Amino acid sequence: MWIVLSFGSAFFAGITAILAKIGIKNTDSHVATAIRTIVVLVFSWILVFMIGSQNTLVNLDVKSLLFLLFSGLTAGASWLCYFRALQWGDVNKVTPIDKSSTVLTMILAFILLGEPVTPWKLWGMILMGIGTYFMIAKQKTTVVSPKNNIWLLFAGLSAVFASLTSILGKFGMQNIESNLGTAIRTIVVLIMAWMIVFIRGKQGNIKHIDKKSWIFILFSGITTGMSWLCYYKALQDGQASIVVPIDKLSIVLTVMFASFVLKEKLSKKGYIGFVFIVIGTLLLLVRI
Repeated sequence: MWIVLSFGSAFFAGITAILAKIGIKNTDSHVATAIRTIVVLVFSWILVFMIGSQNTLVNLDVKSLLFLLFSGLTAGASWLCYFRALQWGDVNKVTPIDKSSTVLTMILAFILLGEPVTPWKLWGMILMGIGTYFMIAKQKTTVVSPKNNIWLLFAGLSAVFASLTSILGKFGMQNIESNLGTAIRTIVVLIMAWMIVFIRGKQGNIKHIDKKSWIFILFSGITTGMSWLCYYKALQDGQASIVVPIDKLSIVLTVMFASFVLKEKLSKKGYIGFVFIVIGTLLLLVRI
């Protein structure tokens, strides 16, 4: 079942990237992230009360709570970096870099979680690393601007924080119902996102958000919530070194939608990298 949930997480994450890209086109990325987090938080707690897991809150131990809080902080940092990169760079360039967190997560899972290392996992990891490298095409532009390259830095930071989030989340979810754990983490992300909005004085931008942007931002929050719930339930029941790479298959949907909806095209080198990433991920499913 955790395999199915992993693919569900990938599906919703793939849709999220496109909805968010459209939603933040005319909106500050920090403000959009903060608004989306409210949607995710509401969505998460509705599910918690639907299944009655709020009753297990009293059984939450300090160790699990600390790991959930830290994973919330790294998740918030990853979100903020990712959507800033997404606002300045092409989806089919930002997403592969963000998904490169898979390789680091697998290495950490082998070392910290003691998950088994198999030849299939190693080959999958190598192919995914090579594929990510190929997909990072040089951005062609005639305009000299810091934004032309700084998206690369934010995308890289997003990947690092995302890998830390997965490992910390795995530790934090061991003794708690996954939906409740996700809801608790989201509170941390929400506080962090709105603190940055107010520190940067961006709260005034909310009244300037147009109707179309509101719709896409809200829907991206819903799909994010669905992705998170599937992901952390899968992470709770399965191996992080397999769940995380499957989740990163969201790149397939993201690249497809970026091509058809946003008219962003991949180079030949990019397509080769894309194929490598997909094959590498599928190799991880061999002899689970």
